Amino acid sequence: MTDWIDIAPLDDVPRRGARMVRTALGCVAVFRTAEDEVFALDNACPHKAGPLAEGIVHGKSVTCPLHNWVISLETGRAQGVDEGQVNTYPARIEGGRILLDRTFLYARAVA
Repeated sequence: MTDWIDIAPLDDVPRRGARMVRTALGCVAVFRTAEDEVFALDNACPHKAGPLAEGIVHGKSVTCPLHNWVISLETGRAQGVDEGQVNTYPARIEGGRILLDRTFLYARAVA
């Protein structure tokens, strides 16, 4: 059984944008696509730990604001010639609210 936590209204994250969300189990970058899909990833780029929540969202990817690494919002993997990966966390929208899976956040917090 999945244990979802309500973190914010969908409208708190602009389309093709992101927000850093602080939870009791740690900080996560939450992204919203132009199609209103939401994704949650660790905020630090695998290259030089750039703040992904400050990057540019395009399609289902985000470009790191420091060195232009492109990270898949679906897999957390760097795309193209770059290698590296960040953790992803299950996210969904319900009743206009963004929900994250507490179990995955907890596993991250204790890892």
